[in-house]
Amino acid sequence: MNEYKLTIGIETHVQLKTKTKLFSGSDNDDRDTLPNTKVNHIDFGMPGALPVLNKKAVDLAMRAAFALNTKPQKYSKFDRKHYFYPDLPMGYQISQFDEPIILGGFVDIYVNNEKKKIGITRAHLEADAGKSVHPENSDYSLVDLNRSGTPLLEIVSEPDMHSSAEARAYAKEIYLLMKFAGVSNANLFYGNMRFDVNVSVSKDDVLGTRAEIKNLNSFRSVEKAVEYEYKRQVELLESGEKIIQETRGWDDSKNITYSMRSKENADDYRYMPEPDVPPIELTDEQISETEKSMPILPFTLRDKLLEKNIDPAIIDVLLESDAEYSLENTKSIINENDARQIANLIVNIEVPLRAKDTEVKISNEDRINAYKNVMLLLDSNKLSSSNAKILIEEILLSDNVADVEKLAEQKGLLQTVNTDDIMKFIAQVVSENPAAVEDIKAGQEKAIGYLVGQVMKLSQGKTNPEVAKQLISDHLKTL
Repeated sequence: MNEYKLTIGIETHVQLKTKTKLFSGSDNDDRDTLPNTKVNHIDFGMPGALPVLNKKAVDLAMRAAFALNTKPQKYSKFDRKHYFYPDLPMGYQISQFDEPIILGGFVDIYVNNEKKKIGITRAHLEADAGKSVHPENSDYSLVDLNRSGTPLLEIVSEPDMHSSAEARAYAKEIYLLMKFAGVSNANLFYGNMRFDVNVSVSKDDVLGTRAEIKNLNSFRSVEKAVEYEYKRQVELLESGEKIIQETRGWDDSKNITYSMRSKENADDYRYMPEPDVPPIELTDEQISETEKSMPILPFTLRDKLLEKNIDPAIIDVLLESDAEYSLENTKSIINENDARQIANLIVNIEVPLRAKDTEVKISNEDRINAYKNVMLLLDSNKLSSSNAKILIEEILLSDNVADVEKLAEQKGLLQTVNTDDIMKFIAQVVSENPAAVEDIKAGQEKAIGYLVGQVMKLSQGKTNPEVAKQLISDHLKTL
């Protein structure tokens, strides 16, 4: 199986963060709403209804261009893409064909700590179709047009990926770029971003026949779908069968792809220029102003954090949190000498607390300063790592922390137990755990960690674990 080369290209459908749809004034947010309630005559495709282009969608597409390391095209136009599904009321989709708003660009990804550049072929604006609903145990389907007309930017990659890990990393980076650039809410659960993954295998550099797996909405699904499809195609070729160019679905519960329909080519869609929507003509001033308004993006932040010797896994967690929160975190610690330690505190302690909907009151600047003082307490052995977690939670719940050590003292978190008291705890622990003592004497040094834990428990976390470990070791030598 290893003799087959895997090639992957991904089309990413990004729902733009606009209040209204691409060509109508209908609400663009249909979360938790009844079917067919976020629609008007344009979304229904009523005869004579004329679309009007949403300027905000164009502005967001311009931002996406810079996020993809390129510039928006000064001239682009819309086309009609014809196909006939019940959830496409007009019988065609308004999209961009031969002159899209974005051409070229690239995305840098990291796999196994190695950087790889993935080319972008193009990205174009288009109006989304509606949704067909198939009630269980029924012989009919229903159509919900709430999503009809939703503004999408479809980002098409070059076929530059050759492993499931690369496909996952690319999908995640597109997600981060669109979120940080303010282009999309990028909520995968609500379908703000969906991935169509094209997979082919061959024994040489000539691309094989591809299958397209549609509408994947998680990074895990992208990775698993590629793995399954690679195995399926190789097994077909090994058995002497041919790969059929087709569109396939993904069953997330079974981790398998399944055939949906034969794959159409561009000719099948009978593209023609859209007569009701004028072309987009951008000025140099518009493009320049958009470029000036761009925030710091993930690839810049990642490079700066790597320079601080922060572990790539820690960086991923930092960047994958809420965009505004991630940006503030990373901007705050980039210039800190102890950036690595602060990042570890944030990821290992703060992020899990925030995941539990902990209400954070303290300002970002005060929080980072407080963390530096927490590290001073850790370095001076006045605070244990377990109590550091409790202290950070207290910091997050405070409006302001003028004196971190005083707060730790008020909460009884400082390591204040004297040597005599520690020895009393050690004597009790040693007498109660003869098996662990024998293991240590037999050379199993790891067992001493258990005794340290028991001492910490008796002292309610107020004993320095390193001090306790040394005193236990010295005590056992006297036995």
